[in-house]
Amino acid sequence: MRVVTMAPRLKVFSWSDGFHAFTVAVSSRPKALEAWGSKQDLFATGLASELSDGADYDAALAAPGEVIQRGLTIDIGKIAKTPRPKAAPGKARRAQIDRLATDLATLDANQARILRDLDEEAVRLETRRADLDRDYDVRRKALLAKLKTARSG
Repeated sequence: MRVVTMAPRLKVFSWSDGFHAFTVAVSSRPKALEAWGSKQDLFATGLASELSDGADYDAALAAPGEVIQRGLTIDIGKIAKTPRPKAAPGKARRAQIDRLATDLATLDANQARILRDLDEEAVRLETRRADLDRDYDVRRKALLAKLKTARSG
């Protein structure tokens, strides 16, 4: 009787150093690390992962056990420049900053006072309007009553 053993199922793993992608088709993560020559567990750090499709996946399956290396394109325009630390402001600039901060505080206080005055005036106007409406209603009802009496008489 002949025993048939099946070849281990290949998985495709990939990791990147930021400039290149390294992909390999092997049966396990430890074999992938061995193929890459890594003593660090790149899977534990999140640098390596298993692929399930794509051009790198197909290339690795076409050459099991071989590390497929592909250069990554890098958009230099997207690399953030480290801002230089700003120098402490000089005496004249510090005075200008203080003066502007004071002007801003004064402007804010004046605006708050003006808005408060307008709110108070709006309350006074609403009260006056209510008084006028009430007076109008009383006088109108009295005139309507007199008009009704004059027409019936």
